[in-house]
Amino acid sequence: MDQNPFYNETMSEPLAYLNGHWLPQSQASLPFHDAGFIMGATVSDLCRTFRHRLFRWPDHLARFRRGLQATGIQPELSDEQISALAEKLVEHNAGLLNPNQDLALVIFATPGPIGYYAGQPGGIGDGAATFGMHTFPLPFERYRHFHDQGIHLVIPRMRHVFGFAVDPAIKQRSRMHWWLAQEQAQKTEPGSQALLIDLNDYVTETATANFLIVQNRFVISPKRRCILEGISLNVVRGLCAELGIGFQERDLLVDDCLAADEAFLTSTPYCLAPVSRLEGKPLPWPGPVFRRLLAAWSEKVQMDIRGQICGS
Repeated sequence: MDQNPFYNETMSEPLAYLNGHWLPQSQASLPFHDAGFIMGATVSDLCRTFRHRLFRWPDHLARFRRGLQATGIQPELSDEQISALAEKLVEHNAGLLNPNQDLALVIFATPGPIGYYAGQPGGIGDGAATFGMHTFPLPFERYRHFHDQGIHLVIPRMRHVFGFAVDPAIKQRSRMHWWLAQEQAQKTEPGSQALLIDLNDYVTETATANFLIVQNRFVISPKRRCILEGISLNVVRGLCAELGIGFQERDLLVDDCLAADEAFLTSTPYCLAPVSRLEGKPLPWPGPVFRRLLAAWSEKVQMDIRGQICGS
């Protein structure tokens, strides 16, 4: 729990919270023998702000808690304590931004240090879990070309394995297969993102976003058994219901996606982004369903999402 008083509120550097301590973000680090590094055993989540207020925080926290329960990682903090820490951290760090900027809040937990890796007593899970949170300004400049050029997706050789090895509902940091997939995508088409298929040849998701297509006025998502149940995906599902747009989940083959009327990604940092090319084939973009959903999302958060990203 928070053992230290809140760090100097007038400081000009963002804060981070790590294992009961408030720290300048530049000083927050994990020991080399932490299981999050040694084993990649890290449960995490990422939430964003709109106008410096956390968006859908209870949903992100609930998903984080489900991941902790599924992995047996148990930091000694209640949901109420985590929420209070998150609000305090965002309040301070958002105060260092201009009004047009917003934050991403990252929360994470690991099984804690593995003692024998540092010549100390203890093995995996013998000590207290590591828990931390930090923020960073949303890098809108990285997302501008999504709206100027559309996203290009490539399907690499790497397959999506977590539906078979690890429950894809756990948002975690074991990311080597995504790194390899992105390396393969870059060799095929520089500047593209990797969209993975699973061992049954069904389309799944990208490293950071859920993938959706539109066919015959229906928004279609891959089935939840093989993808992360994204908070933004659920926002899209809710917006479709409000707008009278059909929403389906079904197994999608690559040919289904190549024949789509439109396609887009949904992710916490940028909300929605149109796909303009898949496997080298141009797709119509930005499509009418995408535009309706983006306008409805902007209205819901009382902010022009595309305008914030593009600086207009």
